[in-house]
Amino acid sequence: MDVRTKCTSEEPLESLGQDLPAGSHRLLQFTNCRLVRGHQIIHEDLWVRDGRIVNPEPVFFDEQAKAHCRIDCGGAIIAPGYIDLQINGGYGVDFSYDTETIEEGVATVARGLVKSGVTSFCPTLVTSPNDSYHTILPRIPAEVPKGAGILGIHAEGPFINPQKKGAHPEHCIQTIDKGLSTLKDTYGSLERIKIITLAPEKVTDPEVIGQLVERGITVALGHSMASLSDGERAVQQGATLITHLFNAMLPFHHRDPGLVGLLASDAVPHGRTVYFGIISDGVHTHPAALRIAYRTHPQGLILVTDAISALGLEEGVHHIGQLPLQVKQGKAFIAGTETLCGSIAPMDECVRIFQKATDCSVVYAIEAATLHPAQCLKIDHQKGTLDFGSDADFILLDDQLRVLSTWIAGVCVHRTAK
Repeated sequence: MDVRTKCTSEEPLESLGQDLPAGSHRLLQFTNCRLVRGHQIIHEDLWVRDGRIVNPEPVFFDEQAKAHCRIDCGGAIIAPGYIDLQINGGYGVDFSYDTETIEEGVATVARGLVKSGVTSFCPTLVTSPNDSYHTILPRIPAEVPKGAGILGIHAEGPFINPQKKGAHPEHCIQTIDKGLSTLKDTYGSLERIKIITLAPEKVTDPEVIGQLVERGITVALGHSMASLSDGERAVQQGATLITHLFNAMLPFHHRDPGLVGLLASDAVPHGRTVYFGIISDGVHTHPAALRIAYRTHPQGLILVTDAISALGLEEGVHHIGQLPLQVKQGKAFIAGTETLCGSIAPMDECVRIFQKATDCSVVYAIEAATLHPAQCLKIDHQKGTLDFGSDADFILLDDQLRVLSTWIAGVCVHRTAK
């Protein structure tokens, strides 16, 4: 698809919205496009000003203004930018281990993610020593120029069950034995943390989850041996998310379905949605499992990459962290073995895999990576939507859901080469 621009002054697509003086109020009109809005695809122009999506009616009738730039989208789909709530690194960067260069590392990942349509993400730290948290958390930047926005940190651990530790170092796993002060001592501060994954059966103080939620932190359940009743108790206390469904938890059993049972529990408080992340990279979750989750509890499904440092790297052996990794056939292995060591599928690929596996609508597949994560974090008034007043973070897609361009705050930060 050819994207063409007509402006009062000629300028390339990549520069639209850049280097504007404050208060310039330049109005952009995206035409010949299809918008993902209101749970459907509609033929309507998108209007952007000052980094926000605007209602054109007051512009026409009250201001009697015209667009400074009109962008012909060539029939492309315009969708909200993807949001990744769980990503451990990428492009050779590991958020949990690259303590000395964490600022540069986060910036590298943030700028790389826009190529796959991600406009916001939560850098995720696996179970680590206290000193690592104290060093890394304050140094993660709040924003990266021309990169995906940083919503806050996802602390995946260390309050997990060692029996479901996965790749987390067991010697760093802790228990919450002093209530909220244990978490403050561990992380140093809760200020930058947006999500905490913990094993509910390891929480003995019934007030901890509620106290975290009161501070605006989303409590996720994962890396756990929890029974369904353990999970229901945590949800009643305020937990609203399950970390990578099916992975690092008890398998579904008909007598006690464990955390998976929360998708169909009748003990969830009325009006509350239990969300769950799911990895649709073609490796971690079987297509039948994707279909089961989708058909059972579609309103709670959130696509996450759970990507590791090998995301975005070329095939071959890469020396990252403690073990050399080998990328081959679109998968990451411990070098010299057939042992998988994490996901390397970018979010746009996860969306395409999920849509094909479940045969869901294009709109639903997109919303699973946009609206649903925004709703989970209670930021859907700002992100994950093209509603008037929301941030102008959006992507242009072709009919195969390939990313054509990525826009953050109304500025084009990536355009796929023809």
